[in-house]
Amino acid sequence: MILEMKVPSPGESITEVEIAEWLVQDGDYVEKDQAIAEVDSDKATLELPAEASGIITLKAEEGDAVEVGQVVCLIDTSAAKPEDSSTEEPKAEVKTEAPKAEAPKTTESKTYATGTASPAAKKILAEKGIDAKTVSGSGKDGRVTKDDAVNAVPSMGTPTGGNRGSYTTKMSMLRRKVAERLVEAKNTTAMLTTFNEVNMSPVFKLRKQYKEDFKAKHGVGLGFMSFFTLAVVRALKMYPAVNSMIQGKEMLSFEFVDVSIAVSGPKGLMVPVIRNAENLTFRGVEAEVKRLAIRARDGQITVDEMTGGTFTISNGGVFGSMLSTPIINPPQSGILGMHNIIERPIAVNGNVEIHPMMYVALSYDHRIIDGKESVGFLVAVKEALESPEELLMDGNIKKALEM
Repeated sequence: MILEMKVPSPGESITEVEIAEWLVQDGDYVEKDQAIAEVDSDKATLELPAEASGIITLKAEEGDAVEVGQVVCLIDTSAAKPEDSSTEEPKAEVKTEAPKAEAPKTTESKTYATGTASPAAKKILAEKGIDAKTVSGSGKDGRVTKDDAVNAVPSMGTPTGGNRGSYTTKMSMLRRKVAERLVEAKNTTAMLTTFNEVNMSPVFKLRKQYKEDFKAKHGVGLGFMSFFTLAVVRALKMYPAVNSMIQGKEMLSFEFVDVSIAVSGPKGLMVPVIRNAENLTFRGVEAEVKRLAIRARDGQITVDEMTGGTFTISNGGVFGSMLSTPIINPPQSGILGMHNIIERPIAVNGNVEIHPMMYVALSYDHRIIDGKESVGFLVAVKEALESPEELLMDGNIKKALEM
């Protein structure tokens, strides 16, 4: 029996995917539920499992865009499993052969004939400061003629003799979609960014004192994301316009906080969502951040886990960014950018002290968020991070950390 395997729907509103990589080869024997391909949608990279055991015949190539419901391979379920085959061998074969097939092709610098130049050509080239060896000669045996010299253009750079190759690689569907959304955000929103700085000493002090006990009890580290997420939740309650978005001619405001966290995955930027962050504790936030980050890293994140979100937090500081203007994640109206923490001298009660400082940036849609609200929101985040025991823990650290 020949089974036609069709592309399943990865999520609502997705009508097309791209074959990112076949994990098996044409004619291989596959087992039921074995991952046979990775497919890119405009939101995530997903694995395609075999629906039955048998010999597979591929009907699409890597890089092909295929519609949901389209047949991408056939499986002969009546075929017997070869005695000397195993489900591991096809994967190993692909891994050893794929780099050769996928290796980027470099474009070598064109090598011109090294024929001599005519006396007239030499004079013209000398006046232009051009080496005759770099000119393509059209005369006999590559001889550089007067016309060649007249048409020769001096190099705008200093000849180095180094490799001048280049190559192109196809952008994944996910990367193309991210690019489209970023351009859309720039073109369709009245985006503005406001900045502030945060003294992270109080957070550092709490983490230093409680992080070991926190990890021992809960199995996750006490990171910065829980402080920032809970500070954002508090600020969004104070300034609900930041937790809103434009819907036609109306402003849609949310009574819950779904925080999108921008993380770097193997296929590019991903934004999994922490649902109902307003109901989470420090432990709850850290556990969810860890779970989503691992799933994004391993390519297991689903479309549902990245759908929605009412506000985004982006942490460019993990890559060393000191300051940036993050781009809004549409249709949201605000995104908070965290940056690297550097010890800097600041004035404290008339004295110069050194503290771990972080710049924070809020990009927002000025169509529905006024300057007063945006600045107030960012100040509220700053206040919560500089007084976490009072504003995020209600004065009871151990209870807040569930110690």
